[in-house]
Amino acid sequence: MNIKSNEELTTLLEKATAGDERSLETVILSIQDLVFNLSLRMLGSFPDAEDATQEILLKVITHLSSFRKESSFTTWVFSIASNHLKNYKKSMFARHPLSFEFYGNDIENGSAKDIPDLSQDIEKAVLAEELKMSCTNVMLQCLDTESRCIFILGTMFKADSRIAGDILGISPEAYRQRLRRVRKKMADFLEEYCGEYGHGRCRCKDRVSYAIQNHRLHPSKTEYTSSTEIPAETLMDVKNAMEDIDGLAGSFQFCKAYKSPDHAKRFILDFLKSTQISIVKNNETEGA
Repeated sequence: MNIKSNEELTTLLEKATAGDERSLETVILSIQDLVFNLSLRMLGSFPDAEDATQEILLKVITHLSSFRKESSFTTWVFSIASNHLKNYKKSMFARHPLSFEFYGNDIENGSAKDIPDLSQDIEKAVLAEELKMSCTNVMLQCLDTESRCIFILGTMFKADSRIAGDILGISPEAYRQRLRRVRKKMADFLEEYCGEYGHGRCRCKDRVSYAIQNHRLHPSKTEYTSSTEIPAETLMDVKNAMEDIDGLAGSFQFCKAYKSPDHAKRFILDFLKSTQISIVKNNETEGA
């Protein structure tokens, strides 16, 4: 749900903080896809991203009156979301962390040969694309949370260094230096191992059954290929002064944006219509 101008957003925010539920609904739905996509890249799986998105949106709702307009609303939301996600301990990959060494070893030594066809009559091209999107997203989990957030802000959302620095609480120069380093690390890994985005020997179409056997791919649950892709630039307004930091941005075409699941939207709408929103507002007033 797009808000067409800063003036419209300002009016909606004023009405929302004054208690107008329709305005609050419009504001929250306008940032839902942004929060979901940041969560998906930070946490690595759709279920974890959906859960975190709900928590972050509830946090935005309960802290909306604290937005002081010292930055853009989107930057403020990014700050809340990134802080929440960097400290998120309930995701699958927080409990079972990955490393580039583990991932590379699996590609080099994981035997994908002599495994029977496990595609369950699902078109192989669909499963290969699903595996590609899942694999590259999971690869982000090999980064520490701070580096992952820097990579996502700079590569997917194309945030300029001043705004990204504000979101992360570091200087623009520190952000640029760290983004160069983390993008080189990602690009080097892809170049060495990945046959889709580099010159490695790994090919998604050859590892479909291997991935199914190891429960990394579920033919009946193709989340990436069944999701609606949306232009990433529609998600935010933080790229007003985007810099060409290292020339590597085109190396990461897997950083696609997706529409958040319909049931996540229903959760927010049901919450806003429930008596819980009154409790939240009362708690916010008492804490002011």
